[in-house]
Amino acid sequence: MRRVPLALAGLLVLAAIAYPLTDGGARDAVTWAIVLLGAAVSVTHAGISRGRRTGVGVLLLVGGTAVVVEAIGLATGFPYGEYRYGDVLGPRLLGVPFLVPLAWLMMAWPSWVLAARLAGRPAARVAVAAAVFAAWDVVLDPQMVQAGYWTWAHPRPGLPGIGTVPLTNLGGWLLAGALLMTLLEVLVARTATAPRIGDAAPLLVLGWMTLGGALAHAGWLGLPGSAAWGVALAVPVLVALAVRHRTRV
Repeated sequence: MRRVPLALAGLLVLAAIAYPLTDGGARDAVTWAIVLLGAAVSVTHAGISRGRRTGVGVLLLVGGTAVVVEAIGLATGFPYGEYRYGDVLGPRLLGVPFLVPLAWLMMAWPSWVLAARLAGRPAARVAVAAAVFAAWDVVLDPQMVQAGYWTWAHPRPGLPGIGTVPLTNLGGWLLAGALLMTLLEVLVARTATAPRIGDAAPLLVLGWMTLGGALAHAGWLGLPGSAAWGVALAVPVLVALAVRHRTRV
């Protein structure tokens, strides 16, 4: 059981490599595989590492928060801006495709785990985790728009080099991330045991989906702007991790 999260993370890496090499229905299937594997990594790692109560809590808390926030966003345009989902995402709850809360699960736990390595105080962990959560979407969102999974009513102004996703989306992710990471911080504080396994699996998912995603955007998907942002956002985090590791050693 202790190796399950890392095995799932390895399968996710293989699926992510396959994404830019496919198209059409095959690419949609690969997208579902990536998100399902990412969500499974988060839930199994949280459960095996911090205890069953934490694993179940992560599943329910992140999934529930995602549905509520995304449903509000669809109905009101807050906090992301006005957007709509495409028809290829399948079944929905309150207008939110099932793929979306699964993607939140894929992203949220690795973001918190990374923040826990970089920050010692709860408030700092929440801030760092929310920033990582939002930064991940900077890379992911242009790819999903390109695939037709959702579209923005007013995509400009956006970050330089990204013309399909508005700046309001980044602000919305920072706000939603702050809320979610605050809830996760409370959950972990109340339920978690001392870590029983390392954090390689969620960190591999996070690292590959950002840097590997940036490589795919630059080399195969024709998204150089999000590729550049992915590298620009990831490098300072890698430096901070290296510095943190050296100070501990």
